[in-house]
Amino acid sequence: MPSDQHTEQPTERPSPKPSQAPQPGQAQQPSQAPQPGQTVQLGQHPVATHLVVHLSDTHFLAEAAPLYGSLDTDSTVICALRQIERLGLVPDVLVFTGDIADRGQSDAYRRIRGLVETAATRWGSAVVWVMGNHDDRAAFRADLLGQPVTREAALNPVNTPPVDSVITVNGLRLIALDTSVPGYHHGELTDAQLDWLAEELREPAAHGTILALHHPPIATPIGLMTVLELREQHRLARVVAGRDIRSILGGHLHYSTHGLFAGIPVSVAAATCYTMDLTAPHRELTGVNGGQSLNLVYVYDGQLVHSQVPIGDFTAVSHFDDGFLARIEALSPAGRLDAFSRQR
Repeated sequence: MPSDQHTEQPTERPSPKPSQAPQPGQAQQPSQAPQPGQTVQLGQHPVATHLVVHLSDTHFLAEAAPLYGSLDTDSTVICALRQIERLGLVPDVLVFTGDIADRGQSDAYRRIRGLVETAATRWGSAVVWVMGNHDDRAAFRADLLGQPVTREAALNPVNTPPVDSVITVNGLRLIALDTSVPGYHHGELTDAQLDWLAEELREPAAHGTILALHHPPIATPIGLMTVLELREQHRLARVVAGRDIRSILGGHLHYSTHGLFAGIPVSVAAATCYTMDLTAPHRELTGVNGGQSLNLVYVYDGQLVHSQVPIGDFTAVSHFDDGFLARIEALSPAGRLDAFSRQR
């Protein structure tokens, strides 16, 4: 493996075990009250095997300075972590798809690392950091990843190798690919990176692979953003087509969007700092303080489901608590339909 990439040891945690579902043609028995900790399958699909939290474009500044003089980037990330905590499920991994720091400052990396790793350690979750065009490779390695950096690399970022990595969590492989170009905002991949990626993908992972990069390989309707896209995407397509990649996670665009690339679903997470107004005049580029969100990626045996979650506190207009769900779980399948599906 080239020296500019690194592989972390697999992280294994027990996955939730769904209750046994009836086989086709098998009579369904009346339900009994579930035991504490038991998973009750209410619908057609068993529970997800993994939960991936996808965030992007945090754009932290040193000393918690406000971005553009008005945006408190720290508070949005803190709120996002609080919402993940409230969910009550343990994420297998948190993935941040680039532009972690707006100017590549060491203090910005150390601050977000402290916030995220404190939460991840409490949950027992892995963390994947992906390089973006605003990030600095030397500071990223030293202050975010805690890796040694030579003086030459720190003083000459143009010749600093890209930051690529791979980690396996409970059989799910996550590959971080550095699409940044030092001194520029568009994205590129070197021949060496593509060769490394091809080698990593040679053998499939037990639960497949998620590829995470900053510049997403899909079209954008915003004219100016096309200048800053990932260049020569056909080269990446040749490497990933037909492999075990189940999804590509991206950032960079500052709005949530989805597409297909080489037959692979692509999901872009909106920024946590500010987002692009897609209803602005079509020849303009307008960022707004609103619409910040994170994505929850539920991994099932046969599919991945990406759900966009607005960041913030909102007024509840309806609510069914845990006790109500427990009562539904205790009913027979027909009883559940009568109690919760039948229109009154």
